[in-house]
Amino acid sequence: MQKITIRLESIKKIKRKQSTYRLTVVNEDTFADMLSVKINRLNVYIFFSTSFVFIVTFTILLISFTPLKYYIPGYGSKNARNAIELLKIKTDSLEKVIYQNELYMNNIKKILKGDNPLLLDTNSLNINNIETNVE
Repeated sequence: MQKITIRLESIKKIKRKQSTYRLTVVNEDTFADMLSVKINRLNVYIFFSTSFVFIVTFTILLISFTPLKYYIPGYGSKNARNAIELLKIKTDSLEKVIYQNELYMNNIKKILKGDNPLLLDTNSLNINNIETNVE
């Protein structure tokens, strides 16, 4: 029984979508028909879906290919983005120089106090452990 009721319900839904309706626009003063259109639910669904896709596509194209994109927060112009990238690079290099100067000053303070300075050069090589291959 359940299979039959499910099939009947789906058939009813299909028939309901395919049943036609008449949309009429009437002039209120003269009661004359201005426009009369036969529609069904499927046509209305297709119309609104297509309209939605068209409006979204048009809006995306309008924003991406016109100067309206510069009004979006965080987008900015190409020159501004290039300037920001250069400022980031300069900031990173300045931070590195400041860190090196702090190490240098701390090392000088340790030397003046009589402590051992930090050895920041390179790792020492043990030449005795290196095997040489002489032919």
